[in-house]
Order: sequence, then C-alpha cells, then structure tokens
Amino acid sequence: MEDLDLIALFIPAWLGLIVLELVLTRWRGKHWYRLSDTINSLSLGTIYTTSSAVTKVIGLATYLFAYEQAMFTLPENSLWVWLVAFVFYDLCYYWNHRLGHEINILWASHSVHHQSEDYNLSTGLRQSSTSFIFGWIFYIPMALLGFSPLVFLVVGGVSAIYQFWIHTRHVPKLGLLEKILVTPSSHRVHHGSNPVYMDKNYGGVFILWDRLFSSYQEELDREPVNYGISKPLRSWNPLWANLVGYVDLAKDAGRAGRWQDKWSIWFRQTGWRPADVAKQYPRPARSEHYQNYDAKPSVAVGIYITVQFCLNMAMAFAYLAIADTQSLSFNSMMAAMFLLQLTLIARVLENKPWGWFFENARLIAILPVTYLCLDLELLSDSGAVLVLSGVLLSMISAALVLRTPSVAQQSASGET
Repeated sequence: MEDLDLIALFIPAWLGLIVLELVLTRWRGKHWYRLSDTINSLSLGTIYTTSSAVTKVIGLATYLFAYEQAMFTLPENSLWVWLVAFVFYDLCYYWNHRLGHEINILWASHSVHHQSEDYNLSTGLRQSSTSFIFGWIFYIPMALLGFSPLVFLVVGGVSAIYQFWIHTRHVPKLGLLEKILVTPSSHRVHHGSNPVYMDKNYGGVFILWDRLFSSYQEELDREPVNYGISKPLRSWNPLWANLVGYVDLAKDAGRAGRWQDKWSIWFRQTGWRPADVAKQYPRPARSEHYQNYDAKPSVAVGIYITVQFCLNMAMAFAYLAIADTQSLSFNSMMAAMFLLQLTLIARVLENKPWGWFFENARLIAILPVTYLCLDLELLSDSGAVLVLSGVLLSMISAALVLRTPSVAQQSASGET
C-alpha cells in the first residue's frame, strides 16, 4: 500500500545505514547482528517489494473506487491537506497495526515483522508479503474523506521511511520526543516478547495514539527487551515465514470439533484456540531459558550465501526500476523467481537435507528456464537483459565459491 517508487529511492540509503550500524555494532563489541538472521530479514524485504509490483494493484484499485464515492475531494495544493492527511494516515495505521496484533488472521500476516530474534535496522525491512489481503481496509476512510490517491501514497511512503530508523538499539531514550513521536526506545518495547511489553506501542510516527488509547508502555531499565514472538519461527525460510501463521490456524481449524470454532478461530483474539484443540494439542509457553534459533553455516557457506543473496538483491534493484513498465505476467514471474531463489538459498543456510541438491538444481535450471521464457515472449528486451545478467553472475559466483573445498565436500556428500 505504500508508494513503492518513493520508498525504492531510499533502499540504497537504508542498506548503507545497515552496513554502518553493523560496523558500529562490532566496534562497540555488541552481538546484535547475525548473518543468517540479517539475510532472512532482507530476503523477506526483497520478496515483499518484488511481489508488491503485483499485489499493490489490489490496494490501489480499492482506494480509487472508494475515492470516487467521496462526496467531496480535498485540494492537493494546500499545505493543511497534506498535514492533516499525514496525521490521519498515522491514525489509520495505528488501528491497522493494533488489530494486526489482536486478531488471529491479521496476526498471521503481521507476525512476519516480529519473528526476528534480533533487533537492528535490517529488522525494519522485514515485511509480510500477505499484508495486502486486509491492509487496504484501514485506509478507506481517507479515500471517503476526499484525500487523493497521490496524497495517500506520498504520506504513506513518508511514514514508511520514518519507521525504518526506529529499528535500532543504539539510540537511547530521547527525552521530550518520547511523549510525541515513536522513537527507537518505544519501538523496542513494541518488538518485545516480555509479558510487560507485548502488544504495546502501535504508532507509526506519533506515539500520541498509544497514550490516547491506553496502549503505551515505556522501556524499563530493569526489564531488558527479549525480541521475537511467543511461538518462535525457528527457521530462515522466507516462504515458511510468510505461511506459518496461516498454517497453524488452518491446523487448529481442522482439528476443532465444533463447526463454529472452525471458522471463528480466524477472527478471534490473537492466541485464542478452541478448548478441545488446546487440550489435545497444547502449546508450551516460551521458556525464560529459551535459546535463540541459530543454525550457523560454515564460513565458506556463509560467503557463498552472501554472494548469491547480493546477486538477488542487485537483480531486485534492477527489476524494481522497470517493474511499472512491465506486463502483469512478467511481474508475476519475477516475483515467483525471487521467492523461489531466496527460499532455496535459505535451505542451504539452514543446512537442511538435500539443501545443496536443490541449490545445484536451481543453478542448473536457471538457463533453460530463462530460454523458455524468452521463447514464450514472457520477457521484454529489458527484462531479458536483467534475467540473463543475473543468471550469468549467479553461475559465475557459484563456480568460484564452490571451489572452496569445504563447500564442495558438503555439496558432494549431502551434509545437513
């Protein structure tokens, strides 16, 4: 729902800031970054932005339809319209965000943003690719009140840009600003799994809404924040990260004895489960001694995954630059390609069985699949250059990195 063109301009700056924060973190002797977690967060961000080239049509279409029903329209050349729109957007975002924590099916989508057990700037780019399903509903009031699509998209983009910097542990409390704006301190609380912090501080830019609607919680010196969710993901797989919430709900719905519970579970309060299901399939609470998930790859595998991921990121940048001029079939194909490639890369990152087999199959299949797409004229000239460049770079990097003995041995032996 955000203005992806506006946001895309900031992606290089955001990545640069992530690198700077990583350097600062290491310089301070902190362990707030892990390779696997960072790649997982950035993979989810990449999949979100590339899939949004297709899914954003739903949000824009519904907003335009509602805007056409408005009894009046507000001028785009008035400063007060923009200021009111920015504040009103943040109020809509607050309720979108809050209900995303309070209703099962909405949490199934939004929980993606909270799955990371680390907290750094890369967490800010961790987004759900299914948020388009219900997210548009909360902004319909803006359309009905006459705020134009341009105003809506720009203030939404500015809001998203603001929310990036608050995902850091380096910035302390900011005095009086804590009473007005969402800050890194108040947003650290929002990402906490501690009972005192859970389901607090929903604001995007202004913390005033949380104070007004009794959902504010200050960061406590005596209570360090534990990051993550009460039912940990324990995976680096971006596809599974997007689906696990829905799968859990579907399992419980299928197990429920009463038909009322089978459908109502989706719209009940987050965490609610039918009594018979909760009794037969209990979920243990997250232990105080819980150890963060950390399937550590070897140095060589880490290098290989980093190279492959960076190539996917470079292709994603190039793709986003041309996405608005491409056909729906091309954009759908590219979104599926990024999802598949980053998911298969994650299998290697997790040392999963058959991980290297699927990775080798991915590399082998890229060329004939690309040829088939060209033959079926699914690619425009610019799209063909983009995909072929990525194919060649991916295969060259694989050839170079796989020469490392430890990687080659794992690939040949199928180690997990």
